[in-house]
Amino acid sequence: MSVAAPLVADARTQQRAAPVWRRLSRSMPLKAKIGGAIFGLFILIAIIGPALAPYDPSATTGQTQALAPNVHHLLGTTSTGQDVLSQLLVGLRSTVVLGLMTGVIATVLAVLVGVTAGFLGGVADEGLSLVANVFLVLPALPLLIVVLGYLRTGSLLPVAIVLSVLGWAWGARVIRAQTLTLRNRDYVLAARETGERTWRIIAFEILPNEVSLIAASFVSTVLYAVLTSVALAFIGLASFSGWSLGTMLYWATGQEAVQLGAWWWYVPPGLSVALLGMSLVLLNFGLDEIGNPRLRDGGRRKIKGARWRASDPTPVIRGLL
Repeated sequence: MSVAAPLVADARTQQRAAPVWRRLSRSMPLKAKIGGAIFGLFILIAIIGPALAPYDPSATTGQTQALAPNVHHLLGTTSTGQDVLSQLLVGLRSTVVLGLMTGVIATVLAVLVGVTAGFLGGVADEGLSLVANVFLVLPALPLLIVVLGYLRTGSLLPVAIVLSVLGWAWGARVIRAQTLTLRNRDYVLAARETGERTWRIIAFEILPNEVSLIAASFVSTVLYAVLTSVALAFIGLASFSGWSLGTMLYWATGQEAVQLGAWWWYVPPGLSVALLGMSLVLLNFGLDEIGNPRLRDGGRRKIKGARWRASDPTPVIRGLL
C-alpha cells in the first residue's frame, strides 16, 4: 500500500498536467509556435555550434581567393581561407547571447520602473515617468556609436549594458500603463484591505497578470539588441577580437565579396539575421495575441467564420428552399 499510493498520486498529477499542457498548446497562436521553434533552433545552435565547428574560424591558409562550397568546406571559405561554416557557428553564439543578455537586463529595468511607478503613483510615478521619458527622447543611435566606439571591448556584457540602458524605457511605459489599470481592480483592493504587504500584492496579484506583456517586451528587446548589434558591427563599431554575424558581414563587405560573386560568404550570415529577426517578430505577434483578448477573439472569429463558410456556403438559399 505504501508503494501504490505514490504511484496513484503521480498518475493523478500526470492526468491533471496533460490537459493543462494541451490547453496551453491549443491557445498558443500558430505564429508564436513557428517563431518559438525557429528561435529555439537558433538557441540550440548557439549552445552546441562552437563544438561542431570543423575548423578554427580565424585560421587562414594563405590562399588568395575565396573557394566555393565543397566537401571540405560546406559553406566555402573567405579570400584568406577561413571556413565560413565555422565562423557562422561561432558567430551565432555571440549574437544570440548578446540579444538574450540585453533582453534580460532591459526587461528587469522595465519591470522594476514600470510596476513601481504604476502601482505607487504620486511623486514616485511622476519621477520615474520623467526618467523614462528622458531615455525615450535620447538619440539612441548617436549615443550607441559614441559609447561603443569608445569601449571597443571584446566582452559582451558592457555592450549589453549599453544597449539595455538605451532600450528599457519603452517597455517600462507599457508596463506602467498596464499596472495603472490593474491596481484598482477588485482583487487588488481586497488584498489591500486584508493588510497584504505591497511586495506581495505586486508579486502575486499584479505581475501574474502581466506575464504576456513582460514576455512580449523581452522578445522586442532581444530583437532590438540583435539588429542593433549587427548593424553597428557592420559599420565597424564593434570588437573584432571575436566572431558574430555582424563582423562576418563587415569582413565580407570590406573584402568585396559581392563584387567577387562569393555569395557563400555573405548570404549565410545575412540569411541567419533575417530568420532570427523573423522568428522574434512572429513570437512577439503571438505573445501579443495571447495577452490581448481582442486580437485573440478576433482570430478565433475568423477561424470559425472560415469553417462555417466552407461547410455551409449558401445557408440563406437552403433555408428558403
